[in-house]
Amino acid sequence: MAKSKFSENLIKLKCQECKRFNYYTRKKKSLDRKLEFNKYCKWCKKRTIHKEAKK
Repeated sequence: MAKSKFSENLIKLKCQECKRFNYYTRKKKSLDRKLEFNKYCKWCKKRTIHKEAKK
């Protein structure tokens, strides 16, 4: 079986306004910085910054 370039651990993305966990994603093992995306939050009803959070 081919080796996956993503780690098996999922990470949570947390809205920076309402502090809720809205998304899950995977991250490359070699990436050291924390992920940050501009995504839609269904509780805030607008696009907000979502940052990687601890499990």
